[in-house]
Amino acid sequence: MASLRLGIDIGSTTVKLVLIDENLNILHKIYQRHYSEPVQALKKYFNEIKTYLSEDDFYITFSGSAAMGIAQKLNYAFEQEVISCTNAIKKFNPETDTVVELGGEDAKITYFKGSLEQRMNGACAGGTGAFIDQMASLLNTDAKGLNELAKKGSKIHTIASRCGVFAKTDIQALINDGVLKEDLALSILQAVVNQTVCTLAQGRPIEGKTVFLGGPLSFLPCLKECFIKTLNLSPEDIVRPRDPLYFVALGAALSKSPSKTNVENFLNNLNKLSINENKSIQNNQPLFKNQEEYQLFKLRHEKSKVKRGDINKYQGKIFVGIDAGSTTSKIAAIGENNELLYTSYCSNKGSPLNTVINQLKDLYSTLPDGVTIGGVTATGYGESLIKTALHADLGEVETFAHLRAATEFCPKVSFIIDIGGQDMKCFFIKNGAIGNITLNEACSAGCGSFIETFAKSLNLTVAEFAHLGTQAKAPVDLGTRCTVFMNSKVKQAQKDGVSISDISAGISLSVIKNALFKILQLKDTNSLGKHIVVQGGTFLNDAVLRSMEVLLNKEVIRPDISGLMGAYGAAILANESGLKESSILKPQDLENFNFKSKSYRCRKCGNNCMITMQIFPDNSRHYTGNRCPKGIGQKDKVSEINCSNIYRFKFSRVFDYEPLEKAPRGSIGIPRCLNMYEDYPFWFTLFTTLGYKVVLSEKSNASTYLKGLSTIPSDSLCYPAKIVHGHIMQLVESGIKKIFYPCIPFNLKDGNHQNDNHFNCPIVASYPENIRSNMDILKAEGVKFLQPFLPINNRKKLLKRFMQEMKDELLPRGLVKKAINAAYAELDNYKKDVNNFAQNIIKKARLNNKHMILLAGRPYHIDPEINHGIADMIESYDLPVISEDAVYDEDLKEQKIGLVNQWNYHARLYHAAQYVAEHNDCTLIQLSSFGCGLDAITTDQVKEILEEHNRIYTLIKLDEVSNLGAARIRLRSLLATLARRPHTEFKAIPFIDRPRFTKDCAKKHTILAPQMAPIHFELLRAVLNKYDYNVVIPPMPQKKDIELGLQYVNNDMCYPAIVIIGQMIGALKSGQYDPSNTSIMLFQTCGACRATNYMAVLRKALKFAGFEKVPVFAIYGLETDSFKIPIPMYKDSIKAIIYGDLLMKLVNRIKPYEVNKGESKIYFDKWMEACKNELRESKPRLYRSNIKNMVKDFESIAIYDIQKPKVGIVGEILVKYHAVANNYIEKELFNEGAEVVMPDFVDFFLYLAGDPIIKHDLLEGKLLGKLAAITFIKFVEHFRKPVYKALKKSNRFTSPQSIFKTASLAEQFVSLGNMAGEGWFLTGEMVKLIENGVPNIVCLQPFGCLPNHITGKGVIHSLRQKYQEANIVSIDCDAGASEVNQLNRVKLMLGLAKSNLK
Repeated sequence: MASLRLGIDIGSTTVKLVLIDENLNILHKIYQRHYSEPVQALKKYFNEIKTYLSEDDFYITFSGSAAMGIAQKLNYAFEQEVISCTNAIKKFNPETDTVVELGGEDAKITYFKGSLEQRMNGACAGGTGAFIDQMASLLNTDAKGLNELAKKGSKIHTIASRCGVFAKTDIQALINDGVLKEDLALSILQAVVNQTVCTLAQGRPIEGKTVFLGGPLSFLPCLKECFIKTLNLSPEDIVRPRDPLYFVALGAALSKSPSKTNVENFLNNLNKLSINENKSIQNNQPLFKNQEEYQLFKLRHEKSKVKRGDINKYQGKIFVGIDAGSTTSKIAAIGENNELLYTSYCSNKGSPLNTVINQLKDLYSTLPDGVTIGGVTATGYGESLIKTALHADLGEVETFAHLRAATEFCPKVSFIIDIGGQDMKCFFIKNGAIGNITLNEACSAGCGSFIETFAKSLNLTVAEFAHLGTQAKAPVDLGTRCTVFMNSKVKQAQKDGVSISDISAGISLSVIKNALFKILQLKDTNSLGKHIVVQGGTFLNDAVLRSMEVLLNKEVIRPDISGLMGAYGAAILANESGLKESSILKPQDLENFNFKSKSYRCRKCGNNCMITMQIFPDNSRHYTGNRCPKGIGQKDKVSEINCSNIYRFKFSRVFDYEPLEKAPRGSIGIPRCLNMYEDYPFWFTLFTTLGYKVVLSEKSNASTYLKGLSTIPSDSLCYPAKIVHGHIMQLVESGIKKIFYPCIPFNLKDGNHQNDNHFNCPIVASYPENIRSNMDILKAEGVKFLQPFLPINNRKKLLKRFMQEMKDELLPRGLVKKAINAAYAELDNYKKDVNNFAQNIIKKARLNNKHMILLAGRPYHIDPEINHGIADMIESYDLPVISEDAVYDEDLKEQKIGLVNQWNYHARLYHAAQYVAEHNDCTLIQLSSFGCGLDAITTDQVKEILEEHNRIYTLIKLDEVSNLGAARIRLRSLLATLARRPHTEFKAIPFIDRPRFTKDCAKKHTILAPQMAPIHFELLRAVLNKYDYNVVIPPMPQKKDIELGLQYVNNDMCYPAIVIIGQMIGALKSGQYDPSNTSIMLFQTCGACRATNYMAVLRKALKFAGFEKVPVFAIYGLETDSFKIPIPMYKDSIKAIIYGDLLMKLVNRIKPYEVNKGESKIYFDKWMEACKNELRESKPRLYRSNIKNMVKDFESIAIYDIQKPKVGIVGEILVKYHAVANNYIEKELFNEGAEVVMPDFVDFFLYLAGDPIIKHDLLEGKLLGKLAAITFIKFVEHFRKPVYKALKKSNRFTSPQSIFKTASLAEQFVSLGNMAGEGWFLTGEMVKLIENGVPNIVCLQPFGCLPNHITGKGVIHSLRQKYQEANIVSIDCDAGASEVNQLNRVKLMLGLAKSNLK
């Protein structure tokens, strides 16, 4: 009889085995790294543990992210790791309230107090053990060494806590700035804490008796201390369990559903295990067909050699270039004829200055007698540091250093791409001058550091790893998202047995895909020209170089000094400067060189910068971290009154109001956030006129963000939204008991501009909802939080709505009317002041012949904490700064754009871009906050406007991190480019209208429609065909189609757009359709989310793909052209959707329980044909009869009387129903033993139809629109009546619910004013499921979906508070998402669901 129990936990980096007896005594335990070979490690360590096992049977259970596939193939029990951990805690430490666990790539929090909640990170491994290992390698240490350094740290610098790649970039910049390693180590550990709290707490505090588990929290005491300090835990709160490293394995050993085996069987199964059976792995073609092709490749690239000389025989002056890069430092010394005499390429090892000093020492030791240094040019991230510390003669922005080097190899160079360790630069060359420049922002996706880190994890050098890639037979597809997403896919590929060579080649391809299609956003490879030069150390990797040629289908030039091009170019510039004798430090100075570093917090302005000062032997000083001169002992040359920086003016003017000292109605707080950066004058004036003392939250800083960190519901929100929580917290802490923060879906119309709409973005419009749902402190402190939906764009309706919402304040109507009129007047005054100030800047700049920078962003970008002082930095170069709103009233020669101009703030951006295109004395720099989904559209459009007119487009992405290294390089490159570019006159470009879907097209064209919901669309296609529309829905998109979507669409666009556009272009490229006789049909929502512009995005993609003449029209929306839906077709379409909903419901309910497998499929096929036949014939009686008999047939299927967890799927409309977009989640849930409950498809259209009702009731809508909407909903419900009737009589099936009922359920948690995307309907679906006995929910959304931040992720906290049984997992859908991570999180949800059944 079996008595021993073995728990095996295989995580992303380690394997743990625990063997216990019937008394729960641990007989043996093992904890070891598996180095990405989990099966081999399991074999090795099981042989060690088998000595404790007899020939008798024993129980076994697997757990951990890497154990899923192994357990499945061995046919042994698997338990999700959080469930296993929970079991162990309940058994051994029942007093626990909260568990925080960090693993190699996973982070989890389990709450035990009240309702059990279990949470796990999504596809990002930021803030986990793998992240810590990467950060430690930057400091030239390991994780334990990082902990030792952190013990001595005292200053915490802000590091991106959301993503390991962002953090890596920030750390490297701080290293280059000379920040102490000890402080960096402490900052890294604090970033891990911030990441965990931000990602997983989501409004629920981590408190009470707390257990810390997992390797990082066990081996790194300083990390644990950072958690304890941040969470304000007392010593009594810390629970110290036995064997914390083994807790998941221990919990697995305790599993109630283990498998039974014995040593012999287990070893036999393990030895037979072939982990290369996974058929889901996608592969690319090999980089080289054979060794011969590789040798020819090498011979071709060996021709690009630099002219060299022998330094030992050289006489004369040499010229030196120093490229102090992000991860390496390079030195090149040349002779007077530019011949290369000496090179050095070294890793910075955490100290770029020391590295350069050692390199210079080596150079000096190499120089023959009589050879002197004529000049030295420094470039790269460390340029300023090297110039100050070592007295380099010149400094040059690295882009021009690289260009100068490239022209030595290819005088006609048309495009240069330089990929370094963590930075990427690419620039177009036109007529010998640099055109547009693209740098990666705060993200090192597509750079070499990932390759280096992964090679190290396999104990290989980068060269060895690269060579393996050239030998690959089938390079694995690893996606095209950032390197953290890619890292998860690499791990998944390893667990599936993919060879290292195929992984190496796959990584190389992904690095180049990221660079070309994500960062550069390349649509047409021909735009790069014929002469392409590749540079940077990453291109020394032959696999990366070949990937570049394969993806471009072009041969490129790789100089033999690819990794030294910045230094070589800098040396040439030193030679060309005319210098005769360098001031660089001499050998004796270098021998005695030492320096001190000191960090301090500047308090001289609201920025509160953390400044690092380095003091050198000659008492010269180098400062980093300061945004203005005040912090480094200099006077600010520019006064706030007489300046040329409209950002500084607006920030002062918008909040320049004195509140009432004696306020009869008391105080009311307003947070300094989002739209308040423009609308504050309105609301201040309104409430002051009403007799309130308006209290504004304090100026933003990093601590403001940290105040509200634990209440942020989504880690992929933009920083301007995240910081709102801190402003609310600050108002509450200051004792304010009434806070006003309204929801404003529609902005004021700007002047006479004929835009298509005037929406605010979904975040700006509705963010107060997230505050209400996630900040429990408001209720706890008795704060009255007023966040009504108001129509600020309609003065008359605003008066009515304000009176309704503020009725408890007992305000006289006449006084409110007076206050509103005064508010509008004051907002006009503010805008006039801004415009007048801008005109003065423009007038003065033109008078003094100064070039202006139009820094284009949103109103909240004037906040110095959000823009990180970029406006001040620009002004420090003596450049006047104006903003997008400052020129919005200027007349333009061109105004048309090829998209729906639907957002108010963004319309200003388009206008500003056109203004700059028409004025040569102005250049545009666009600010975009990371996570802003709308900017996937706006950045492309602004770029298009500028580039059409041969103007430079510059984009700077902002996040919570204030390091401006990349921005400074971008700005200096821009200035250098402007100085060298020839003057171009504006030439008007005729607007080419889009191809229209005509009546002739309707007769002759094949109409392609993308797949969304397969059941419903098959029925709808039958309807469209019936009315003589030749509609074809291509097969479900494959990997190649998604690749096409990523190639032709901005990769920051939401995943549904990438999926459907890839599918449409794939169909056209297949050759099955004649492009001259093909049109494409889409559905256009016309709301505030990006879906309204899918058609415009598709048209641009078609243009780049060579199908620009294919008409794209809407079946419903703004751009229907000649497509018409007669009343009979409306009726048939409604019936088709209702048929589809019923079929979906019946199959999903019966299939998991059917006795005779496949019987439900037989009936499904039967009724699918019957429904299509009825739709073709349109017989009302047959329609009702079909519904009745369909239900009867499915009622007749024999089913098992067993209980299974019911799981509802909600979310964005496409990813909810589209199997490819959601990684076949319905199938996975079914295979895991769940019954899937899908909401009715027709309800989404009823939700859309209800918009006029809500607009009338809450905003400025018309009564006629409301009545028409009610009529339409009743019309649809008429066709639904037979379904209600048939299902009401059933014992197996539940009837649908009216859309009005769903709205009333949603209204408990969010306002119905949330109409962007799925809006309130998404919340209503979740509530409906829970109240109908389906508490287990998968909430699907595209990565970065803005509306879902509010009504999806944003309401989960409040849903869990009301419904203790609510078990909700939020899954991001994305081209680069890890299927393993998604499945693991689904298993976690299912594990809890199954335990709740018992």
